[in-house]
Amino acid sequence: MPYRRTFLHTSTHKNSSTYRHSHSSAKVIEMTEGPLFTKILVFILPLMVTNLLQVLYNAADMVVVSLSSEPDAVAAIGTTGSFINLVVNVFVGFATGANVIVARHLGAKEEARASRATHTALVMSLIFGFASGILGLFISRPVLTLMGAQGKLLDLATTYTVIYFCGVPFISLTNYLIAIFRAKGDTRTPLYILSASGLVNVVLNLFFVLVVGLSVEGVALATLIANAVSAVLLAVRLSADEGACRFSFKQLCLDGKAFRDILYVGLPAGIQGSLFSLSNMIIQSSILQVNNMLYPIDSEFSPVVTGNAAAANLEGFIYTAQNSVYQAAITFTSQNVGAKKLDRIKRIMGCCYLLGFLISLTVSLSIFFFRAPLLALYGVTAGAAGSLEQGAYDAAMTRMLCVFLPYALISLMEVGCGMVRGLGKAISSTVISLIGACVFRIVWVSTVFRAVQTLASIYVCLPISWALTGLIFLGYTLTVLGKMMKKQRAEQAAIQTFAAG
Repeated sequence: MPYRRTFLHTSTHKNSSTYRHSHSSAKVIEMTEGPLFTKILVFILPLMVTNLLQVLYNAADMVVVSLSSEPDAVAAIGTTGSFINLVVNVFVGFATGANVIVARHLGAKEEARASRATHTALVMSLIFGFASGILGLFISRPVLTLMGAQGKLLDLATTYTVIYFCGVPFISLTNYLIAIFRAKGDTRTPLYILSASGLVNVVLNLFFVLVVGLSVEGVALATLIANAVSAVLLAVRLSADEGACRFSFKQLCLDGKAFRDILYVGLPAGIQGSLFSLSNMIIQSSILQVNNMLYPIDSEFSPVVTGNAAAANLEGFIYTAQNSVYQAAITFTSQNVGAKKLDRIKRIMGCCYLLGFLISLTVSLSIFFFRAPLLALYGVTAGAAGSLEQGAYDAAMTRMLCVFLPYALISLMEVGCGMVRGLGKAISSTVISLIGACVFRIVWVSTVFRAVQTLASIYVCLPISWALTGLIFLGYTLTVLGKMMKKQRAEQAAIQTFAAG
């Protein structure tokens, strides 16, 4: 049972030297002082590589499993993505809350509170990780059936998800630990550790598939073991930290205030992530519907699902590169709100929008340019007209044309969401995302796709939803920030008047 421990109440003044020492490390970025663009870029680059390594887990699964003797293996893993995210994001989304709260306490130089928030977050990660894993085990097959998976595809997808959910506690702990490192400005440590565990994942994938002869169950086991390695190494490294976020088993607790604060920010983030996954599940069901209309269930493999899975997996690299800018927006904004330096936030916003646009544009166009060899890694290549192979290739190309080329639009939504969360408006962020993206996509599939049942009619709703949601976020951010700055100026004027009197 979780317990509360008594912390030594040392004043911020006495601890300030420790704080300065820990932040003087080359790994840690001072976010509340000095120029912003270079610091945000230095923060983003290791984080971007870290995020890309996490995507490599799933990419390695799909690339290696395409070498197995099971033709539908790639389609099976691709089918599970939105469902897995639906369950996992509710709980792992709380890591965003841990990032915001720990960063805010560090920005305000509140070391004792930062420590309590850190240890509370780690306890939460295990509780929610086990809960989501158990839930996923029970509902995997029924949900995949409702999505439209049938026959061998359903059996393979179920096998993959059952093994995957057994490792969700490690995934949850890893995400929370990364959030804590990120909150204190250290994005290099997760990079190094995930590089090592990513190598473990690839080696085990090859061993289980090519040597042992397994299929989806082999790559699922490799992912489980790699995530366990990540969690252990990150925890060991945090236990050697010299600052307020140092991990200690003796200080693990569920501090009431820290729990509520993390929950307040994290719960809307988790709900938002799951709602996005729900809308993506509806889109995935529509893709399965197109596949079942065009090809018989007992065909050698599912071409539309396979092509979509390959393109979507490549799309994941673009999204995670962009997501590093979202994380920077949250962390830099949170620390400066904690430090009461609101005048820096517009500059943070400008830097993040610029970097987000450039990163999304560069990565998406690069992948599109090398689309043929990249798709071939997943076993998706052009074939004879009317063949199953050509059907898979056409599906992948349709997604790339409709989604990859306008992908820079996602920076409007991602950066805007990060700014709103950093300002402490977690519920508002969820509501905007729910209306601007999730509801819009559901309505689109129910109307436009029903009238025009093609892959293109499904995919074009994605960039449209990014643009609409991003514009709403931009307007809301400017409004909230303007009110906060006005209130701060009024408080400062009142203090000056009182001092003068």
